[in-house]
Amino acid sequence: MRTLWTILGVIAAVVIAWIVVDVVFSLLWFIAKLAVVLVVAAIVFFALRSVFARSDD
Repeated sequence: MRTLWTILGVIAAVVIAWIVVDVVFSLLWFIAKLAVVLVVAAIVFFALRSVFARSDD
């Protein structure tokens, strides 16, 4: 009976670890994507600002 609980514990640990790792990687992917979007948005903002600043002169 003890071996059965050990096997079930190992299976539960693997399932929980799989879910936790999936959540962590999803969160990291979201943060990386957000960082790239912020960098691109800053580049576009400064490019547009320089274009419109030249047209005002």
